Amino acid sequence: MSKRIAGVCYIKVDGEQLEVKGSIECPLSDNVKETQMGANGPAGYSEVAQRPYIKGSFFFLNNFPIEKLSTGVDMTITAELANGKTYVLSQAWKEGEAAISNDDGTVELEFSGMKGIWQ
Repeated sequence: MSKRIAGVCYIKVDGEQLEVKGSIECPLSDNVKETQMGANGPAGYSEVAQRPYIKGSFFFLNNFPIEKLSTGVDMTITAELANGKTYVLSQAWKEGEAAISNDDGTVELEFSGMKGIWQ
């Protein structure tokens, strides 16, 4: 039996769907481990919190929610992936600057939030 593991995905900002152009990226876990090296090799690891985020490439259509993305600071961003997994970013905002590419009508967006969970 074959299973779809990649392909079509959906992004919603406070319930309003954006048209995805390319890949979507979400962190797999809440923390990042890094090996700590001693004189004789690995001594163990350190662990730091991972920033919850969703980023991707979207088409800049006529109904693109410019105002919502520019001013929103408590948004819920939902990424529904092709494999059936969903990543929910809560208390989110648009990270950094977003510039429109006239060449292909797209905009690269990155959202950060206070909490990200996989469902």
